[in-house]
Amino acid sequence: MNNNGQVSDKGKAYGIKEMAIPVYLPSLLFSIGEAGLLPIIPASAESLGADIPTAGVIAGLVMLGTLLADLPAGLIVDRFGERRAMIGASMVASLGILFSVFATNIFVLGLGILIIGMTVSVFALARHSFIAEKVAFSHRARALSLLGGMYRGGAFIGPLIGAALVAQFGVMSVYWLAVVFCGLAGIVLIATKPEKVTRKPRRAQGAVWSVVKNERRKFLTVGLAASTLGVIRASRTIGLPLWALYIGLDPALAALYVGIAGALDFALFYSSGQVMDRFGRRWAAIPTLIGMGVTHMLVGLALDSTSFLVVALLMAFANGIGSGVILVIGADLAPPDERSDFLSAYRLLIDSGVAATPLVLAGLTVAIGLAGSMTVIGAVAIGGAAVLWRWLPKFGIR
Repeated sequence: MNNNGQVSDKGKAYGIKEMAIPVYLPSLLFSIGEAGLLPIIPASAESLGADIPTAGVIAGLVMLGTLLADLPAGLIVDRFGERRAMIGASMVASLGILFSVFATNIFVLGLGILIIGMTVSVFALARHSFIAEKVAFSHRARALSLLGGMYRGGAFIGPLIGAALVAQFGVMSVYWLAVVFCGLAGIVLIATKPEKVTRKPRRAQGAVWSVVKNERRKFLTVGLAASTLGVIRASRTIGLPLWALYIGLDPALAALYVGIAGALDFALFYSSGQVMDRFGRRWAAIPTLIGMGVTHMLVGLALDSTSFLVVALLMAFANGIGSGVILVIGADLAPPDERSDFLSAYRLLIDSGVAATPLVLAGLTVAIGLAGSMTVIGAVAIGGAAVLWRWLPKFGIR
């Protein structure tokens, strides 16, 4: 992006194929380890004496750790570089998981989970910044959609492996799964050649807040609109299982239907990048927000297993056609000489919306019911689509 806010397409050192080893494979491995671990955290907390609400709080420490590290992650990436930051995050994540493995009380377990969440933030920012730096604008959306596909692949594979391990060896075996996969991500990165990126000296202390101030127009318009996509994705993850419970759907059948929808979501990830690179960011971001918004409004009509599956599939399709769009918009908006600082603040904005979603959904459900709360969040997403349509062109993004 040049000084006028227009996106430039100067030659970059890497193409998508060159990202396979330094970014995509470690991202898949790290995501498998993390995703396999998340579903069993509440059970681990309960085994150490936590009641149900406390177990939920401990599980939520993953997101709290991510939020706490979002801003410091920019400093870490600037200081050590993307590759070294990802290696460090992988190794520290393994250490945090080991804290949880050998935890004798909920406080040590919570510390381990908090550390894991913090490393997720550093690893995610480093790979995001790396692709934004290395890949030409003409292929940026495809590259970041592939990264989004690695998230989805990990979220799909990790719990499957974890479930098999729990059935065979018990709950604690999943922690060792996470240690192995996070460690493997670090080993793959160590085995790759260091990237040759010329770095400008980091600016003065407080640089992130300076960037937020200078770029506040982007954060208050496109940034907030992009955060609505994070919100509605989190709402989907929480709301669909709750609705299945509300209509009395068999848990095994509900899990199967959500899994089928997840497979459709995963299958569409690369098409999103192709659309964004060929036709512009709005042609993926806006249909995704509108589609997710409308399908949220349809949840209240899904009163049996067939209609639940239809809504789940429509929601997965709407989500899938926007794979990677949050990452792409962040990379497009970030000033090249302040990329890590900008992206750390941008990710904090997105993650804050995601973290607030369960509380908002719970509050709305108490006030107007689950169907009503899903409808309200759907309307917010459609509002986000309108903001993106209005403001994306203002920053030179098609």
